[in-house]
Amino acid sequence: MMRWTWIWAVALMWIVAGRARASDRPNILIAISDDQSWLHTSISGCRSVSTPGFDSVAKRGVLFRNAFAPSPGCSPTRAALLTGRQIWQIEEAGTHASSFSTKYVTFADLLEKAGYFVGYTGKGWAPGNWKVSGRTRNPAGPAFEGHKDQPPYSGIAKEDYAANFAEFLSKKPKDQPFCFWYGAHEPHRGFERDSWKKAGRKLEEVDVPPFLQDTPTVRGDILDYCVEIDWFDQHLVKILAMLEQAGELDNTLVIVTSDNGMSFPRAKANIYEYGVHEPLAIAWPKRVPGGRTADDLVQFVDLTATILDAAGVAGPTQYPIVGHSLMNVLTSDKQGQVDPANDAAYFGRERHSSSRWHSLGYPSRGVRTDKYLYIRNFTPERWPAGAPRQIDKNGQLKPESSGYTDIDGNPTLDEMIARQNEPDIARFLHLSVDKRPGEELYDIEKDPGCLHNLATDPDARAAREKLSAQLMDYLKKTDDPRLGDDPNIFETYKRYSPLRDFPKPDWAVDHPERVPKQPWLPKDQQDQ
Repeated sequence: MMRWTWIWAVALMWIVAGRARASDRPNILIAISDDQSWLHTSISGCRSVSTPGFDSVAKRGVLFRNAFAPSPGCSPTRAALLTGRQIWQIEEAGTHASSFSTKYVTFADLLEKAGYFVGYTGKGWAPGNWKVSGRTRNPAGPAFEGHKDQPPYSGIAKEDYAANFAEFLSKKPKDQPFCFWYGAHEPHRGFERDSWKKAGRKLEEVDVPPFLQDTPTVRGDILDYCVEIDWFDQHLVKILAMLEQAGELDNTLVIVTSDNGMSFPRAKANIYEYGVHEPLAIAWPKRVPGGRTADDLVQFVDLTATILDAAGVAGPTQYPIVGHSLMNVLTSDKQGQVDPANDAAYFGRERHSSSRWHSLGYPSRGVRTDKYLYIRNFTPERWPAGAPRQIDKNGQLKPESSGYTDIDGNPTLDEMIARQNEPDIARFLHLSVDKRPGEELYDIEKDPGCLHNLATDPDARAAREKLSAQLMDYLKKTDDPRLGDDPNIFETYKRYSPLRDFPKPDWAVDHPERVPKQPWLPKDQQDQ
């Protein structure tokens, strides 16, 4: 009898301890904007934005100055973050506007199974077709999207993100931890033109990136982008206030970032600095000392590992996630780089928009260290920003420079094209759209705009060879198909958004054996 009494006593002790541990588990809030480069927050010194929400998270916790998206496009980045796998490790989900196989488990699924209440509002995993894969909901979790708003500018989505979060909180069972994904549609294009004037901004507040022409058109375009960053942050402020009022803020792991860089030429859809270097602030007042900065090179797959580690939840059993937890960095009281292991970030690109003949992509991989950015372009014969000319629905060629559709349509690009006969403007267009060599190397300390390719510079030979070997070694270790027997497998993944038409390129005419097989294309395009 005493033996069974002792066993029940021990069992009760474990149950009570388990409940205590469950109550100690942090809530998780991921706030992710859409197309924002790392410099564009107030705390980073940007004069043309107002981001008190982001800044408060950075002050309560850690401001990471070197965080890198796995891709310069939204859909593959979000899939990598959800799975903890690099874009070349998740098949269709690693390319734009494709599908998302159920074999890849998301952290939202894992947390839900571990007892978390999960949900999202706004943009979860998108664009793409998750239903065709057999999923019953967005990979980010159940949607909370019933509340609408009347934003002051036409380019802003009508979803009331903060109100949707309030509904989520109201439905959360008492004492159950939550994981919520706040995915704004801002500052994705299109912007309301000259919204900056309504917002009372000034052109002289803008710091123009070195790869864009410094003109009133560009400054205004950047300010319109900044207005939408502010909108994302305003909803973040409201969400943080709700958490504080509910007494939940101190035990909430808050991660604020973006999916890729600003939607301007040579930024978004490019694995240059302004395409993959992202803002990142992380706070958890209960565990993380605040008011610190970290220079560790952080990958988004590390964020996945951090979320699971903080929640005490194991990763998928089917495969390993490739990131490692940042909890040692977060709980340190040191400034600057904390973990010597965080000395490099890796990223890549496959297909972005439908921008070339047969919607072919522009496959690239890159590695970023504290000093250099090294890029390997696998198909330098293709146009990096898309083919220069499109074919209309009647089969006729559109005018010259009607293409470049891997760049979201914008006034900055329009001005480059309209003024391309002016040498001072033409050079920016060429930087954005001209074909690129197979290797690129940039000294980020001296050249953050990635303007001067050092790949053929004899003085940079040692750095290029070292980084090339380092990148190839990482890609081999992570089983990148681009280095395997079927490097063009990414081109076989179906695209579920509209297709554009472009002329057949010379390289495809001269070397038909180099044309990837694409069984997903309509039959009338198979042999064109």
